[in-house]
Amino acid sequence: MMLDLFENYKETVAIAPGAVLFKGFVENARALLGAIGDVTARSPFRHMATSGGYRMSVAMTGCGERGWVSDKRGYRYDPTDPETWCPWPEMPAAFLQLAKEAAAEAGYPEFSPDACLINRYDIGAKLSLHQDKDELDLTAPVVSVSLGLPATFLFGGLSRNEPKKKLRLVHGDVVVWGGPSRLAYHGVSPLKPGLHPLLGNIRINLTFRKTE
Repeated sequence: MMLDLFENYKETVAIAPGAVLFKGFVENARALLGAIGDVTARSPFRHMATSGGYRMSVAMTGCGERGWVSDKRGYRYDPTDPETWCPWPEMPAAFLQLAKEAAAEAGYPEFSPDACLINRYDIGAKLSLHQDKDELDLTAPVVSVSLGLPATFLFGGLSRNEPKKKLRLVHGDVVVWGGPSRLAYHGVSPLKPGLHPLLGNIRINLTFRKTE
């Protein structure tokens, strides 16, 4: 199935206190994709292992002052890419501008991320329910940008067993959560087959954090 390049439209959807979905927020996806190519040329995508030794189905890399690392030692942010032994690539200006604009629109005008996780979802890849709590600064929100194939985003409460909303995220959508929802459990259901005009059969997710 070939998906329309822009099947989304501009709309704001309240998800929970402090959390909002901006439909069709991204206006220049090609600039973002070019910047992703620059980052991955220096720090390629890789499948990290969890602390328990399981291979993650999502391929990851990052940019900014620190990158997120998962291995047998646990989860953490590190200024050095363990694959290249070099600093993570600098965060592209287009990334930073988008993250700040989305955060300000959601009510977080002081947000200035120092890290961006770049996740690549191939068909069937998923992200289990989890909390983003490896950051030292939990007063700052998380800004999540969707590119490529649609995905089902699960957004719950502060405990794993609370009911979860299922949100269909398409190319250009941005989710921001912070404040009372900063530690909400969230995840991504297995990516369904499809074909996007810009990204083919994958989904790219940019997740911006303030780690310190």
